[in-house]
Amino acid sequence: MNGEPSDEEAIARVLDGDTEAFAILVRRHQRRVLRVGLGFFHDEEEAADFAQDVFVKAYTALGSFQGKSQFSTWLLRIAYNSAVNLKKRRRSEARLDPELDIEGDPGVDESQLREESARAVREAVAGLPPKQALCVELCFYYDLTYPEISEITGFPVNTIKSHVFRAKRLLRERLGEAKEARDAV
Repeated sequence: MNGEPSDEEAIARVLDGDTEAFAILVRRHQRRVLRVGLGFFHDEEEAADFAQDVFVKAYTALGSFQGKSQFSTWLLRIAYNSAVNLKKRRRSEARLDPELDIEGDPGVDESQLREESARAVREAVAGLPPKQALCVELCFYYDLTYPEISEITGFPVNTIKSHVFRAKRLLRERLGEAKEARDAV
């Protein structure tokens, strides 16, 4: 790690009063926390604010980190719980942006088609049952392993496998139906 201390060493330094050592942890894990924020909020500025809040919470709770898991897993659990709680508070505000609907315009270029496809997948994932959507997001958007997802969510590994399997089947069906409907127009 280029002479930088391990996560455990940086945590020990922070707990011993070297608050500057927390910057090492932020630098090392910021990208993953930002990705969680982007996955939940789909806005870079909001994801950056979210990440800052997560790191403040982590700093405040650092004394409770027991080292039973990796620091990154503990941090992502804080991020996940924070995002879920924030989404619950905002649930009444959640609406699709009508400007995002670009119907089959013949002049649509390749990047617009990619954006539309990505949006369709995000919308299909958002329409999954909550536990399935969560497992799919953590698995495919954040590249987490089933054991890491289990540690973050508290779901057993076999339950996660089942949620991902069922979600993939539903996504295939829904995206296939959406494609058929689009092709029929």
